[in-house]
Amino acid sequence: MSKVRKLPFECEVEDYGRDPVEIRNPLSGESISVSPDAAAVYDVIIGEQLVNNTNWGNVRKGLDWFIKHEPDAYMVLLD
Repeated sequence: MSKVRKLPFECEVEDYGRDPVEIRNPLSGESISVSPDAAAVYDVIIGEQLVNNTNWGNVRKGLDWFIKHEPDAYMVLLD
């Protein structure tokens, strides 16, 4: 079983199941498989960027979390 990582904010990891999730960068078309917790954090980051009242604190926390825990995915999806 994979190690439980502290998430940067509250998000629904259970919605992603237990298997890796493939995410495609909409700008580059490049994709990468990430763990369910990383998929949940990614969706919060993207969701925050899409709303008018963006919580930039959550975006920054999410980006920092990706840099620390999923550096390869960060480079593909968020850099």
